[in-house]
This record gives sequence, C-alpha cells and structure tokens, in this order.
Amino acid sequence: MKPRRVGMARGYEEMDGANVPRPPGSTATVGGAAVVDAIAGGAGPPQSPGTVVGSMLAGAAPEFELASVSVVPDDTYTVTQAVNALGFGWFQVKLSLCVGLCWMADSMEMTILSVLGPALHCDWGISRYQQALVTTVVFLGMMLSSTFWGHLSDRYGRKPVSNQCIRIIAISHLYALTLCGVLLFLYGLLSSVAPSFGWLLLLRGLVGFAIGCVPQSVTLYAEFLPTKQRAKCVVLLDCFWALGACFEVALALAVTPTLGWRWLLGLSAAPLFIFAIITPWLPESARYHVTSGQSDKALNTLEQIAKDNRRPMLLGRLVVEGPSGSRGSFKALLGSSLRRTTLLLWFIWMSCAFCYYGLVLMSTELFGGKNKTIIDGGMADDGITIDCQPLATTDYMDLLWTTLAEFPGIFATIYVIERFGRKKTMALQFLFYAGCVLMITVTEVRVFLTIILFMARGVIAGLFQAAYVYTPEVYPTALRSVGVGGCSALARLGAMATPYIAQVLFQSSIWSAVTVYGIFAVCASVACMLLPYETRGADLAH
Repeated sequence: MKPRRVGMARGYEEMDGANVPRPPGSTATVGGAAVVDAIAGGAGPPQSPGTVVGSMLAGAAPEFELASVSVVPDDTYTVTQAVNALGFGWFQVKLSLCVGLCWMADSMEMTILSVLGPALHCDWGISRYQQALVTTVVFLGMMLSSTFWGHLSDRYGRKPVSNQCIRIIAISHLYALTLCGVLLFLYGLLSSVAPSFGWLLLLRGLVGFAIGCVPQSVTLYAEFLPTKQRAKCVVLLDCFWALGACFEVALALAVTPTLGWRWLLGLSAAPLFIFAIITPWLPESARYHVTSGQSDKALNTLEQIAKDNRRPMLLGRLVVEGPSGSRGSFKALLGSSLRRTTLLLWFIWMSCAFCYYGLVLMSTELFGGKNKTIIDGGMADDGITIDCQPLATTDYMDLLWTTLAEFPGIFATIYVIERFGRKKTMALQFLFYAGCVLMITVTEVRVFLTIILFMARGVIAGLFQAAYVYTPEVYPTALRSVGVGGCSALARLGAMATPYIAQVLFQSSIWSAVTVYGIFAVCASVACMLLPYETRGADLAH
C-alpha cells in the first residue's frame, strides 16, 4: 500500500488507477472498456477529462452504461464541505456532552453569585456595595481573560496552548480547556475555605479568570457542526447552562440552610473536576489546522468524524477555505470590513450580559426582600445596622421556577431563529425583555411577579444563545476565537456594572433600576437591526 501524501484522505491513492499518474501508453479500464492514455508517448496536447470520456463513449460497445462513469472535475474539498457531507452523528453527540458539561459548570459558578451575596451579608455583615463587589470581581477576571484565551486559541489552536506561552508558569503539554478546568476546580474549592472577605474576593476573581476560557469551547463546538444543524445545536447547548443553574439552586436549597455557604462553594466545584478529566479527549479544530498549514492533522480529525458517524470519507485533496489573513490579531477586528460589526456586537453582548445577570440578581432581591430581619447588635463595616435577608424555602422554589424558564426560552429561540433570522430574533427578544422588566413595577403579587420573571428569564436566556450563534458565523476562521473572546470581554463589562443597579440602586428605587434595564434593552434592539450581515443558512465565514 502506497504511503499517503499530506493533504490526501486515506484511501485516496490506494484505489487502483485513481488520481495516480500512469506511464505513457498504459491503459485504464472504465466500465469494461480499455482506454489508451490520451498523451501516450507525449504526442498531442493534454486533453480534459470530458474530452477523454467523450472519446471513450464514441467507441464504446452498445451495452456500455453511462451511469458507470464518474467524472469529478475538481478533486478538492474544504473543511466546511467535509463537515456538511459527514453530517451530524455520534461524533457531535460526544462533543455536545463534553462542551455541555463545561457550560453547566460555568452556569453553576454564575448562579451561585445570586445566593452567595445574601449569605455573606448575614454571616460576615458585609454591606450592599461589598455584595456587589463579590459579583463584580468575578466578571472582572472573566473580562481580563476572555481576549487572552481567544488570542491564544486563534494563534495556537482551540485546545492546546503553545509550550512557549505556558513555559512562564512552568507547565507544558497541557490543554487550554484542561488548564481552565483544573484552575476552576482549585479556586472554587479554595473559595470555600477563604478566611476573610479579602481572600474570598481574590479567589473569586481567579475563578472568573479561569471561566474566561469557556467561550472557546463554544467556538470549537460550532466549527464541527454542519450548516443546517449549527444554530439548533448551539442554542440547545444552553440546555446545559439551564440545567446547571437549576442544579445550583436545588443544591443551595439542600445545603445552605443547614451546612452554610462554604459547603455550597465546595460542592459546586465537583463538575469542574469531571470536566478537567474529560477535556483531553476534545478534538482540535480542523479549520484551525488547515489555516495553519497542518493539513495532515486536519485529515485525521475529519477521518475520525467519518468513522464515528459511519460515513464514507471524502476522496480528494483538502484545501484551505480562504485566505487566512492576520490570525489572532485583535486589531483586525476593527479593520474597515469588520469595524461596524464588531462595535455593534460589543454593545449587544454588553447589554445582553447586563440584562441577564441583572435579572438573576433582581430575582433574589425581590424574593429575599420579603424575609428581611434585623440582626440584634449586628453592624456592617460602615456602621449601618445589618438587615439580614436569608432565603427561605419558598424563595428557593420561586428561583427554581424562574430558572426553569430558560428551557422554553431555548426551544422558542430555535423555532424563531431559523425562520426570522439572527438579527430580527435578537431585536425582538430585547424588546420583549424590556416590556417584561418594566412590568415588575406594576404588581407586588408574588404569583404574578414570578410569572413576569419567568417570561423575562426565558427570553433573555434565548437571546444570549442567539448571540452565541451569530457571532462565530460572522467572523472568519482566522479571527473567530478572538472575535468571540472580545465580545465575551465586553459582556463581562456589562456584568460587572449590573450588581450596582440590581443590588444597590434597586434597594432605593425599583423604578429607577428597571428603567435602566429597559433603556439598555431597547438600544440593543436597535443595534441588532443595524448589523450589516444576516448569517442564516450561510456557511461559517472563511
């Protein structure tokens, strides 16, 4: 068996007479007819495949069947064509479970912030501004790390980090996502034994820095999805986020009232340990390998997809889908062709995170505020009497109900996004969210309040996933990870600001707080319609 050349699929040259030069005068059998090479002995000009086949048919026997002839004018294919041809199968199912676990762990670390603030307020007597700071420091770490991980992923691959880059911390041959999982587990566990508020802030900030790598898992996931299934699968990935949020609320209900918030932090780190174990089996992006000149590695990945999905591997030569451009360059995001898209997406992502996490924190304030009690002799650092607001069982149940709203929000987004497009879907969801949060001020009945929060939570959760669908589609391969990382960084900026509205301003004026969220949502809706590209039904940009 002949050795496989770089850029050729296995079996490509192993087929007798297929794409292998023949010596002058040799013959090849097609459909039972012997054909003499048109350039035998070097006589005559080279002829096209269509000319040769036409000559064959002219002198073929009557029983010769045209269906037995296969003419392939171009024997090349791209990663996009291969992924679409190999379809959705067991390979994508395994990848969905791995990335979904990462998303679930991220959700748990975010949801715990809505429970941790009130618990620390009662246990350590921290002020409202300090509660907001606990949330802000996590998103600060995420903002600082998002572009860092995105830059490394585009320059050195989605999964591995270059030895030269990680040699600074004396670690080599580790994977970026594996490193993130290990760090998340370690810092999450250490947070549960933090001796003081200062140490807790430091450790939660490090947790946020490690979480910043999570969006790269979605980028990797999207690149292995066929065009027709990409939007549905990326949106369905939010099911793992919703599952993690629900699990965290249920865990808080079971653990916090009896064992306290330290046990909650420790137990919440368990999924991160599992994720760190399974990440070495994640595949590298075939698109990244092709654009970086590693076609043989890309072929190995595509052949694994074919094997897992039980599909025949494409024959031909794997080629680059388009010009690679400036790989991993953050400046390229603001080039003339992408500047408008990038700036609008930055504002949309910032508004989306601002509104989503604001709603999560407001829900805790609305439910927990019904149980306000004054601790005898309790004083905060600024001399203000501590108004402890421990969450009761009914509060946890209402939080669980509003969190479950993310599931119908996900499925509604799947239905709408393929019929109305990405831009219109996001614009309508922002407007619906604005209407829901403004309705919070018109009722104090707990049942109606829960219904309003349920609808708002479902809409904003689906909106977040719609943004995750659109963003990887609009950026070229060379800038996809840094593009998503940049958007994620701006989202963290919105999340950093939202605690001071949802936890501080909300206490003094509910109307002022919800008005701020309504204005941001309306402005973001306009930004969605101003986006220059609609990516529904399009292949990933080259």
